[in-house]
Amino acid sequence: MQRGRQATALLFLSPLIVLWGLFLILPIIETAYYSLTQWDGLSAIWNGLGNYRTLMRSADFGDVLFNNALLLLSIPFALIIPFFIALLIAMEPPGWKWVRALIFLPATLSWVVTGIVFLRVFSSDGMLNAGLRAIGLGALQMDLLGSVHTAIIPIAITFVWSQVGQNTLIFLIGLSSIDASVLEACAIDGAGLLGTVRAIILPLMTRFIIFAAIITLIAAFTALFSLIFVMTGGGPGFSTTTMEFYIYRLAFGQTDFGMGATVGIVLLMVIAFVSVPLMMAYRRASA
Repeated sequence: MQRGRQATALLFLSPLIVLWGLFLILPIIETAYYSLTQWDGLSAIWNGLGNYRTLMRSADFGDVLFNNALLLLSIPFALIIPFFIALLIAMEPPGWKWVRALIFLPATLSWVVTGIVFLRVFSSDGMLNAGLRAIGLGALQMDLLGSVHTAIIPIAITFVWSQVGQNTLIFLIGLSSIDASVLEACAIDGAGLLGTVRAIILPLMTRFIIFAAIITLIAAFTALFSLIFVMTGGGPGFSTTTMEFYIYRLAFGQTDFGMGATVGIVLLMVIAFVSVPLMMAYRRASA
């Protein structure tokens, strides 16, 4: 009986497995092959691990990894801010329904639109500097996007803003799954808000927090190409070039598709190295 059920499940899943292999596994295998070649888009010459050795010695790639590490530092903000917004909405203050309806707005905008909007905010003649001049703080204005030392900051802020709606929704779902009687019992025992959050809400929402962390992490590595393209074009220099944008610069800027494939494989390994422990933690929390 058990084997019959497994065979039936496998039969129904077989179309999905075939599509998964054709559109995910096969492209990864092809990319891994081309990462071992010098490929200009027309002809590929076997190069073994030469591309990987060149990449490890590249100072530009070091800058790119550093930019990705800086963006990782923004992930806690992309989780903490939505968590407290979700808590506030769950308390149902006046106007909470409007806030709940509008909070998801950032997630509905394309990265291009988001980039254009925040370009108008952070550019040298943008709204941020105009606001500083208007309140008499013109001495503090700066060209954030034009400096190699600060250009990554507007990218990180925009990324955090873009994740607020999505993660708030996840946390609201998590909060709605908590039995109200548990929270009432906690209130009767005299626990304050922080005590309730620490003793009840955080433990019961662990799987939701880990899930939000996983999708935010993947977005930080793989979803910011359009945003960076619109706001900075990866510059100045390599100051806002992430690994996914570096693939574009190598493949389509220098027609070095082999090296682009190499960076793609390295990006895949980095995401796996960071996200697999989170996925294992999610499975344990969901058990």
